[in-house]
Amino acid sequence: MLQLGDGLTCFSAVFLLVLFGTRSAVWSTALTASLYLFVVLFRFPQVPVSRAKQVLRPGSRLAPGGVSVVAHRGGGHDAPENTIAAIRAASANGATGVELDLEFTADGIPILMHDETVDRTTNGSGPLSILGFSEISQLDAAAKHRLSDRFQGEKVPTLQEAVEECIKHQLTIYFDVKVFPVFQLLLLLYNSSVVCSFEPKVIYRMRQADPEVVTALTHRPWSLSRFGDGSPRYTSAWKHLWMQVLDVLLDWAHHHLLWNLCGVSAFLLQKNYISTDIVQYWAERGVEVVAWTVNTAVEKDYYQQLLNINYITDSLTEDCEPHY
Repeated sequence: MLQLGDGLTCFSAVFLLVLFGTRSAVWSTALTASLYLFVVLFRFPQVPVSRAKQVLRPGSRLAPGGVSVVAHRGGGHDAPENTIAAIRAASANGATGVELDLEFTADGIPILMHDETVDRTTNGSGPLSILGFSEISQLDAAAKHRLSDRFQGEKVPTLQEAVEECIKHQLTIYFDVKVFPVFQLLLLLYNSSVVCSFEPKVIYRMRQADPEVVTALTHRPWSLSRFGDGSPRYTSAWKHLWMQVLDVLLDWAHHHLLWNLCGVSAFLLQKNYISTDIVQYWAERGVEVVAWTVNTAVEKDYYQQLLNINYITDSLTEDCEPHY
């Protein structure tokens, strides 16, 4: 299989620009045929439905209605995010699984951390790219948490420590991966895992490394331009407009091309963009929709009882503001 991951999004964007920019029926037909051939030759088939269901909706610990409740960053409202304490709290509060963020220290140790710096969540400062594990292991991961007194001294865990804790509590892990990692051995050790990413190339490379791994694309419309979401990402009107165009192309690519090329089993979608039609659209393609981040009782009832889909939440015990 060729290393095509880096060009997936660019390929789909260029294809659409050329396709919609030409008036020639011959060129449009040729481009459409080439895209179809590309997908047929290089796509990964979805993992068997039975395996995907075993991971996405395991037989034990399911909420009423048979859905999985997944603790976002381990449940960052109930305990310091991405810590062993959060995993234990999520299990105690009835979670089916935990969503965890994977990053690497300067000396290549995989750890749980959402940001590229340690500033927001710990009593330290600086980017991970210059901090070794020996330095990070001295930090208090609860320093900035609302319950810091209760969890004082909580450490930043390694990936292996987190996986072992999840195995102990029989929790499914949703790994949020930003760059292609080398942790296939841990996936073999713990096969009730979902690899999730906003980056299609990460999912594609993960399927190359292990075609049996269950994967999910994460998507939030208008993520490039932040259209309709407060202040624009760019001050330049032209750049903002161009990002909006790319947002439209990326949305199309996720829904019609990239999911199929990567053979994903789930589609993690920001909660405000989920409807019965969206759930039905993906169900017809054998893909489960997972909503994020669902933090109020009313929302939880809606996704659990009416839509009957899995959801990711910051808290299993109370209403709270979401962390994106």
